[in-house]
Amino acid sequence: QVQLVESGGGLVQAGGSLRLSCAASGRTFSSYAMGWFRQAPGKEREFVARISLSGGNTVYADSVKGRFTISRDNGKNTVYLQMNSLKPEDTAVYYCARSTSPYSRGTNYPEDFGSWGQGTQVTVSS
Repeated sequence: QVQLVESGGGLVQAGGSLRLSCAASGRTFSSYAMGWFRQAPGKEREFVARISLSGGNTVYADSVKGRFTISRDNGKNTVYLQMNSLKPEDTAVYYCARSTSPYSRGTNYPEDFGSWGQGTQVTVSS
């Protein structure tokens, strides 16, 4: 069972930046697409970004496109989310997730991700 541990959340003013990291256990990190999701109070978990096995393909939610960048370092078993120009509406708990199936391209749907981290809180003040 893979373990995913997020870090890097915190409190930041609007317009600021944060970089989230997600470290994965095990030896099969490079075999899985990875994703970031977020959940604000009273709302459903929503897709933020995903990245392919090699990192060559990335997909973003429209709400973060141009502001957030997902990347991965397979040598370090880590996926990152660089968040710039943060807005109060970006406030949420951010989760990293591993796709259920290896060697898949991944999707934007939480149900297609079988392993999740514990989440890290991001709060953006206005």
